Amino acid sequence: MKQVFLKSGRERSLLRRHPWVFSGAIASVTGKPGSGENVEVCRADGQVLGLGAWSPESQIRVRIWTFVPDETIDEAFLTRRIRAALSLRDALAIPERTNALRLICSEGDDLPGLIVDRYGDYLVCQFLSCGPERWKEVIAGQLLKLTGVQGVYERSDIPVRKKEGLGLTQGLLLGEDPPALIAIEEDGIRFQVDIRKGHKTGFYLDQRDNRSLVRSFSSGSEVLNCFSYTGSFGLAALQGGAAQVTNIEDVAGLLDLAEQNRELNGFEQERCINLKADVFRLLRDYVEQGRRFDLIVLDPPKFAESQSQLPRASRGYKDINRLAFKLLRPGGLLFSFSCSGLMKMELFQKIIADAALDAGVDAQILQTLRQAPDHPVKIQIPETLYLKGLLLRVVG
Repeated sequence: MKQVFLKSGRERSLLRRHPWVFSGAIASVTGKPGSGENVEVCRADGQVLGLGAWSPESQIRVRIWTFVPDETIDEAFLTRRIRAALSLRDALAIPERTNALRLICSEGDDLPGLIVDRYGDYLVCQFLSCGPERWKEVIAGQLLKLTGVQGVYERSDIPVRKKEGLGLTQGLLLGEDPPALIAIEEDGIRFQVDIRKGHKTGFYLDQRDNRSLVRSFSSGSEVLNCFSYTGSFGLAALQGGAAQVTNIEDVAGLLDLAEQNRELNGFEQERCINLKADVFRLLRDYVEQGRRFDLIVLDPPKFAESQSQLPRASRGYKDINRLAFKLLRPGGLLFSFSCSGLMKMELFQKIIADAALDAGVDAQILQTLRQAPDHPVKIQIPETLYLKGLLLRVVG
């Protein structure tokens, strides 16, 4: 097996069981490993620290499969890891609430670069790095065998693959081709999911528990759901007894699907308003008009893709939260989220505190929020906690 030798002192993160080896930490490589090929990662003195997948064009040059040097990375190894991930979901009893969940969450399940979501009788996979890409056929075959689904579909069409030197690809891997829309159910709410064109793999599965929390606070409320996508937070609010929900999204096709989801659940049309608009602009208009709401959800797309974008992202988060605070009635609730992995919770809380100050309101944190447990966080890998949020209440 080819070997990767680290510079002296650059083994500390691996000793703490963080699985990424950056290009700048590497002193030398024996041979010329191919894309996704297994390599031994060694200290400067030659001690083997783990086995990983080689990514020749990525800044993360190696992603560790295992820290046990004498393990073999083969089909049996991958099958054990897949089985372990499936067993966790069974233990969490998530299938009792929904037929849509994340089965494999990359580093969170010790399968770096692999995402697998289940929507009813179909799986949607993303192969985000060279390791799982090399084992794609094996992984797809085991997933079909172990889950008994009708088909395995690939959505490896996201820009992060370009950083790995991989092309964007999408299509059926095994089994039957899924329908244009897949019907799922979550906590009694039904959704139509477009796995071919939708964000991520089609649906924001990571917000499941936060949707349930919105539902529990919505009775009799006037709700504003910003960056609404296909309206899932709005439907949760309607199920919880909201008097009226306004969904804001700037893509008309997503609002069409949100309307279909409303009809599917039988909620009255007059209780649900779907608006195609720029959220920042519309919130400013609402402030000028003196509009007020009892509950606001801010679930924006990722504002920061790199460290250099973090200052601009911070300004964006502050702006929308400042406007939201101005639109809430006294005692009103704000569910505010960031899915930018680079945005740490401490900074996010400071930004929102500054936003409240600029808005001239006092606010209490009622609860800190995060991704659902089928998106597990590895204690050694802080990057696996990517979704963070706050439930806030306007005092007064």
